[in-house]
Amino acid sequence: MCLAVPGKVIDIIGDDPLLRSARVSFAGVIKEVSLTCAPEAKPGDYVLVHVGVAISVVDEKEAAETMSYLQQMGELDGLELPDSAAT
Repeated sequence: MCLAVPGKVIDIIGDDPLLRSARVSFAGVIKEVSLTCAPEAKPGDYVLVHVGVAISVVDEKEAAETMSYLQQMGELDGLELPDSAAT
């Protein structure tokens, strides 16, 4: 099964739309991801990330809902959800 996990963009690295990346927080775990497929992403946005690539920008409600589903499936074991995602 392939999953895209939502995360919050902390900051952007680089200016070239084809090479830009972002530091993204996944329930407190920060990873660097490519923004090649989601060049419109900006700090504070939520993005869906699959294998290290942000594939789309989503709103906070959708990100929280997706995190809730992943938690129910046991896919987030070991990560604590932010308070806003638990509602």
